[in-house]
Amino acid sequence: MSNLNTRRHYFFHSYEHKREPIASRKTFLKRMYINTLLTILLLFFCLMIGVVGYKFGGPMSWIDALHNASMILSGMGPVVEIKTFSGKLFSSFYALFSGVAFITNIGLLIAPLAHRFFHILHAE
Repeated sequence: MSNLNTRRHYFFHSYEHKREPIASRKTFLKRMYINTLLTILLLFFCLMIGVVGYKFGGPMSWIDALHNASMILSGMGPVVEIKTFSGKLFSSFYALFSGVAFITNIGLLIAPLAHRFFHILHAE
């Protein structure tokens, strides 16, 4: 049972408590690496949702769909004018989704840095 609790602790609470010593540099770099990979995967997944949605809901070419989805996901705004009802509906929901996805990705990316910073502030 102890081994199960250790694994659960690793997956759900991978950061040390404020009463525990600061994690080693190696552990910190591993957390940054894992979070960076997760951020890249999540961004790629969100981008593919946009590309497919714009391709078939737009409808537009693959390169235009990629360009439009990239611009929406990065917060720059749409590039291609959408003329169909389904395309406009998808574009509206994708823009809202992209805002949340962008904020989530930034949080995921800076979580190890923020944790380490605040942990150092609480260290004795």
